[in-house]
Amino acid sequence: MSGTLPNVDLAALRQDIDRIDEAMHRLLMERGEIIDRLIAVKKTSESGSAFRPGREADMMRRLAARHEGILPLDTAESILRVIIATFTYVQAPYRVHADISGGDAPMRDSARFHFGFTVPYVPHASAAEVIAAVAASKGDLGIFRPDQGTASGAWWARLTGAGAPKVIARLPFIERPDHPAATPVFVVSKPVADAAVREIVLVSARVERWRDTVPAAISALGAEVLGSAGIAGGLSLLLSMPGTVTLAALEEALTGAGAGRAHLAEIGSHAARFVVPEAPSQGGGASSSPVR
Repeated sequence: MSGTLPNVDLAALRQDIDRIDEAMHRLLMERGEIIDRLIAVKKTSESGSAFRPGREADMMRRLAARHEGILPLDTAESILRVIIATFTYVQAPYRVHADISGGDAPMRDSARFHFGFTVPYVPHASAAEVIAAVAASKGDLGIFRPDQGTASGAWWARLTGAGAPKVIARLPFIERPDHPAATPVFVVSKPVADAAVREIVLVSARVERWRDTVPAAISALGAEVLGSAGIAGGLSLLLSMPGTVTLAALEEALTGAGAGRAHLAEIGSHAARFVVPEAPSQGGGASSSPVR
């Protein structure tokens, strides 16, 4: 009869689901055994650093590129994120310090989506407090919004210096409409130079003055101003630029635009964002493949 369901063996389908669930669990336990051997080789529990932002960005790109089917990409991303974060925690326990000056809920959502519930979450009143907590820790992470507002001052200056914490990631990495943890945040840790990804480099710049010609001058390099704050004797800028641009080229652009003498310092780097375009509401049209 038209409209009737085909004869389906529900018991067999449920057995398949149980088989897959068990296989996933066994694979996770096998991953744990490999991580255990990795700890013995790398001694990460002693060094306090197991973060590999470049490798993580590559893993997330491959996840988004191959994803298809009815399982939401949000779910697949969060599952892999939690697996990565938890096994990193097993290698070298750490906490996530969060600036909740703009509200606790969005920061907690971001922390739970990207790091899960096993990793301890520690709220703070400002980005400056988060940076200080990371600096005083053995290997913790910190998260805060890039747009701190004028009241926060030049918080990025606290990331200058060889031993100071540095930005190692920007989240969310996979961007798409209605992301469940859409609040943009920087992730800071103690320096991980050997594991950093330098597609986007962040720079703290002290200049003598502001000129309206500055944005256009640095935009020609692919750079942009993310923040600014008045300081004694001038202005402090937070700049973002492609990793292929040198500090010398940036300095030349700033001085050429009339900003006066410029003092530049790298304060971290992160992967370029991976954007998933919005699917068309009715068939046809845009591709569902992610693009950078």
